[in-house]
Amino acid sequence: MNLRDKLRGLLVRLYARRVEGHLDPAQVPKHIGVIMDGNRRWAKASGSSTVHGHRAGADKIGEFLGWCTETDVKVVTLWLLSTDNFDRPEEELVPLLGIIEDVVRALGTDGRWQVHHVGTPDLLPSGMQTTLKEAEEATAQVDGIVVNVAIGYGGRQEIADAVRSMMLEAHEKGTSMEELAEAVDIDMIGRHLYTKAQPDPDLVIRTSGEQRLSGFMLWQTAHAEYYFCEVFWPAFRKVDFLRALRDYAARHRRFGG
Repeated sequence: MNLRDKLRGLLVRLYARRVEGHLDPAQVPKHIGVIMDGNRRWAKASGSSTVHGHRAGADKIGEFLGWCTETDVKVVTLWLLSTDNFDRPEEELVPLLGIIEDVVRALGTDGRWQVHHVGTPDLLPSGMQTTLKEAEEATAQVDGIVVNVAIGYGGRQEIADAVRSMMLEAHEKGTSMEELAEAVDIDMIGRHLYTKAQPDPDLVIRTSGEQRLSGFMLWQTAHAEYYFCEVFWPAFRKVDFLRALRDYAARHRRFGG
């Protein structure tokens, strides 16, 4: 590392401390959703392979959660694999699934996080399902941030699964379709989502410069604030995280979640 890079790093750290010092703890979001985008483009820009980009993105997760523990964040939802990602070429998808499974295993053994899967288990390989179940069971009593790992997740699929769950529950109780139709309301649907009993996201961060949700938590983010960051996910820094929190705190349009 040359002198110029060292000086730049020092200035970034000083700026991050300044931003952090001006944050109001009362204005920190309780639930942050993260669309971790840009692994492949980061890899291409750095002249490395797609797999290396995904690994670099995976390595960033623990660092990001560490920053969250320094605040009053209670829930973090990490979008690791969408239902659309299953259309990727096998030579990319297979290593990606292995990397994600390693992430879940690491989160489950860290001791600081309570792991919760959000997504459709049936879409995932049996080994991944087992790893998710073991991580959830091992961390069920952990008094730390709830980390939702969105794997095999799609917002439309979640709503469809919630409707299916309501109908199956009604059938088991002997409730007629007419009675169910009369009873359906927002709260009932919420009780059948993957994130039931959790607060809705207050803030959604998407990296890589893309300004769209791509189906991420369509129901839960109805009143969320959004922060779109130009940097690719593997290059996301603490100062970028603090800027997102500062931006969130400066907004005055609030709806209860």
